Amino acid sequence: MNKKYVVLTAFMCLAFFAVAQLANVQVEKDFQQRVNSNSYLKKQKLLIGNDEENAALKVLYAYMPLCDVADHTPQFYKENVEVTLKARHEMPWGGIVPDREFRHFVLPLRVNDEVIDNHRPEFYNELKDRVKGMSMEDAILEVNHWCHEKATYQPSDMRTHSPLQTVYSGIGRCGEESTFAVAALRAVGIPARQVYTPRWAHTDDNHAWVEAWANGKWYFLGACEPEPILNLGWFNAPASRGMLMNTRTYGRYDGPEEKLLSTPSYTDINVTSTYGPVDELKVKVVDESGNSVAGASVSFRLYNYAEFYPLATKKTDSEGFASLQTGLGDLLVWVSDGNRYTYKKCSVGRDKVVSMVLGDGIPTTVDLTINPPVPGENIATPTEAQIADNKRRIAYEDSIRTAYYSTFVSADNAKDLASELNIGLDDMIYILSHTRGNHKVIIDFLRKLPVNDRLRGVKLLRSLSEKDLCDVSAEVLDDCISMPIVDSPFYVQYILSPRVAQEPLTPYKGYFRSVIPSKKQKEYCKTPEKWVKWVAENIDASERWYPPRARMSPRGVMEVRKTAPESRDIFFVASARAMGMPARIDPVTEKVQWADSKGDWIDVDFNSSTVSKQSAQGCLKMRYEKVGRIDNPKYYTNFTISKIVDGEPQLMNYPEGDGWEELFRFPAKIDAGEYMLVTGQRLASGGVLSKITRFAVQEGDTLEIPLIIRQDDSAVQVIGGFDAETIYHDANEGKEKSILSTTGRGYYVLGIVKPNDEPTNHALRDIATVAQEMERWGRKIVLLYDSKESLAKGDTEILSKLPNTVVLGVDSDGNSAKSVIESLKLRESERPIFLIADTFNRIVFVSQGYTIGLGETLVDIIHKLK
Repeated sequence: MNKKYVVLTAFMCLAFFAVAQLANVQVEKDFQQRVNSNSYLKKQKLLIGNDEENAALKVLYAYMPLCDVADHTPQFYKENVEVTLKARHEMPWGGIVPDREFRHFVLPLRVNDEVIDNHRPEFYNELKDRVKGMSMEDAILEVNHWCHEKATYQPSDMRTHSPLQTVYSGIGRCGEESTFAVAALRAVGIPARQVYTPRWAHTDDNHAWVEAWANGKWYFLGACEPEPILNLGWFNAPASRGMLMNTRTYGRYDGPEEKLLSTPSYTDINVTSTYGPVDELKVKVVDESGNSVAGASVSFRLYNYAEFYPLATKKTDSEGFASLQTGLGDLLVWVSDGNRYTYKKCSVGRDKVVSMVLGDGIPTTVDLTINPPVPGENIATPTEAQIADNKRRIAYEDSIRTAYYSTFVSADNAKDLASELNIGLDDMIYILSHTRGNHKVIIDFLRKLPVNDRLRGVKLLRSLSEKDLCDVSAEVLDDCISMPIVDSPFYVQYILSPRVAQEPLTPYKGYFRSVIPSKKQKEYCKTPEKWVKWVAENIDASERWYPPRARMSPRGVMEVRKTAPESRDIFFVASARAMGMPARIDPVTEKVQWADSKGDWIDVDFNSSTVSKQSAQGCLKMRYEKVGRIDNPKYYTNFTISKIVDGEPQLMNYPEGDGWEELFRFPAKIDAGEYMLVTGQRLASGGVLSKITRFAVQEGDTLEIPLIIRQDDSAVQVIGGFDAETIYHDANEGKEKSILSTTGRGYYVLGIVKPNDEPTNHALRDIATVAQEMERWGRKIVLLYDSKESLAKGDTEILSKLPNTVVLGVDSDGNSAKSVIESLKLRESERPIFLIADTFNRIVFVSQGYTIGLGETLVDIIHKLK
């Protein structure tokens, strides 16, 4: 028999076997159980394909969150299943991807909490010929290059663009880039998953990237950040000192990784050991009599953004034990039974088994020094030829994306349109500058408005977020502008605007006005408690799903009548607005509220017989005495407040950027109850000096408490040397000169940076936030790139916001980087590197790689310099 025929036959048999096992016994059981338990699903004709397609549809419907069932038709999923199976048959690796990996990491459309769209057919058609004939490893790299052509990093709010929206806007934060890259890899049949560190240990913020499966092994990569080889990204070093890296998938996953949480619908997977050393922390929970407490909540919390953020939460077993495999650093373990609680600092690697007693007295104040894991080495090394080829490709891909950006609306376009439509220039520039690839939708909307309604249209657009402007649909805008005008000071923000929380925007105002009789609408607006009661009695909000931040549309909630509590809350606000009733979700407390005729916000409680109430409140004032250089401690940077609800801390979401002076220098209203104040000062090592203060606010009383920011009083120490006579190329003067001739005698900051690089951009943005303080200091900040070409690629928007003491240059022959790396024994490839040194060749501070708050740290150091 022909050898080639034998191989082909074996390949086809493997592919057939994989498809035949796609809807296995467990999937069949879970599918039937789900359909039978949900009246909405029972009414739907879900299986509308052939046998192979129906097997795939069973997998999807058995485990997808109910919001996806409600908001998309069976035909939508059938079309995407067709493309997915086509890729499995046509791609050369289709027959070797195991059924388990295909079911969990190829078939699902949803990656995280993004809007579900019809990206898969488009991505497959564009990528299939580009990767055909490649090995799986090379195909993964190639798909990431394609992703880089389409989008690059830009920070934004936490709502996640869909994959197509990321393409149209050309930008995304890390969560959006990784969602996009996973979607692209799955489109060509390559198993992929989003890996997420909920929070870094050594610096504030979090990050998301991609793992892709090839020939039996998982590899990692930075989404839209192509490297020459796999298992390489700027985040290698930060991840090596992370406390937790995890990924999530639909269904009953039975792979080899540690399971953080296993449910019938989804599985949380712990992949921390891929990136750095780990150990198991085991917690034993007992009551005051020493008896084991089963079913207690054990929350493993990490200091980040001035709160102790829950990385993972587990329930104790019958013997009172819960455990977590995590990095070798410090955590706060918080234990609660829903009423009582206790907490303790634990050091993973040193503390093996920790006993905690529910009911123990807890000190009112506790000082905690939190240490992150030490940096590790986890760097793959490409060849010089691979590096050079990758740089060439990245430059070309940048040019493709830049050409696309050139099609966006310019300032001149905005000026012309403002004149044409008689709309204020400032408004027009603001609106159009954020539309990116969505500019036609916004312009068409404004042009078709009647002249006397354009001001309302502008107010509607200004009520949206910057991200909304680049992806809001014409249907949503038309739906909003059809809203009757209501005489209310809250009309624009809390009636006209479609934005409630961080949900996907969908048209709903006209829908609710059509399905709720007009007589009833008037009745509900007159007595909002009646609408609260209707929602409480008719909407079942007991559903829980992965991902928890995914939201069902308001219309979907009305039709399905079963949803998650968060989607129920958005439904109430959306439907109330559609009827002309001002409503919102309070941005600080996240409570559902409607406004009465006096303009007071009334809390909604769907579980209470009174249904609506004004919360009992007191006042809180904080007393602060300046320590170090901090004049006005900032929320999320230096302190946060959490309310203790059912034994667990619930963060109060005050506006980012506000500080003690704006929030609590004078008595401020706050709901009565028990609270926890967390303060912290991040050290250059990545450690934190933290303090926890518990307090209670009584109804009608004013409580004054001290706000204490612990300080590191140690003197600045010399940690290495750098020759100030080192030569660099001054970009402004166009000549070679020494660092000393630029800075003059004294201290200066030297940064060795990389263009279009997420860690560098974060660092420069942080320095821009303290520009005034750095200018008052008056010393030079020298930023060196590795070449003139790299300097030319620097983000001009970020550079324009830096202190006026910044000098741009090129590190001639790499001498500065080499000297610093050798002197301080730093990692060779990791950028940026920032140091404070003086012209006596002494280095007193260094930071390498990804960090948040660098500007604040630099200011802290220079205030200690003599």
